[in-house]
Amino acid sequence: MTPQQYCHQKAAQSGSSFTLSFIFLPKNKRQAMTALYAFCREVDDVVDECTDFNVAQTKLNWWKSEVANLYANTPQHPVTKALQPFVTEFNLAQEYFLEIIDGMEMDLKFNRYEDFEQLQLYCYRVASLVGLLSAQIFGFNNRDTLKYAQDLGMAFQLTNIIRDVGEDARRGRIYLPLDELTKAGVSEEDILQSRESEAVKKLMELQIERAESFYDKALLELPNEDVKQQRPGLMMAAIYRTLLREIKLDGAQKVLNSRISLGGLRKLWLVFSVWLRKV
Repeated sequence: MTPQQYCHQKAAQSGSSFTLSFIFLPKNKRQAMTALYAFCREVDDVVDECTDFNVAQTKLNWWKSEVANLYANTPQHPVTKALQPFVTEFNLAQEYFLEIIDGMEMDLKFNRYEDFEQLQLYCYRVASLVGLLSAQIFGFNNRDTLKYAQDLGMAFQLTNIIRDVGEDARRGRIYLPLDELTKAGVSEEDILQSRESEAVKKLMELQIERAESFYDKALLELPNEDVKQQRPGLMMAAIYRTLLREIKLDGAQKVLNSRISLGGLRKLWLVFSVWLRKV
């Protein structure tokens, strides 16, 4: 199995909507994005699959050393081997890969976030930095596009948190800012025990409003000259924002007890709608 085949398999196993947006990219950019996505899955799987803190930390430390190998042109892992030709071609920053791993380490050390400022750092590391690397691969002419990519990554991660609030709670994790729970009159136990209430509904609506504000901000920041090159990100925005609105229509708090998702055909339609849009 070649490094690229390994990355394709890793991406396919995830079943993520993100890979839908890759199909319209030229071959080199499609391969670069697949390798980037596979890297994110590898380091995320360390946290998801390792129940022993020390083992997980050791594995993440290994990935940091492997990033150093990548930039020294001596990668050992199939994912970093697949990434190697694109690091220079797309000017991918080493510190971004290292800080993504720092974000995964936060998942080892924290299962609560005191306020949005703390949560925002986590979202920046695990999602905004991926957005910045993706923007480099897609291509841009105006540096304002990097602001768009950073805020769009934030919007994506906040959407993930909202969608997965019940699933995370069943793993003992709460990503909703604790000070906002207190202000809303919602206890940690309400979230951990999946107790639906009017207070929880209002709390989740607040989270949705924040995510929507990041989508709005990102789309306003994207320069017209770079819209065409950045269409893969806009395709994902169409899917994730539609999902966010479905969650709100379903009552916002329902995510405590069920995972809301869009059907495959609907996601394909959203992707093609963005592709066909005149820019």
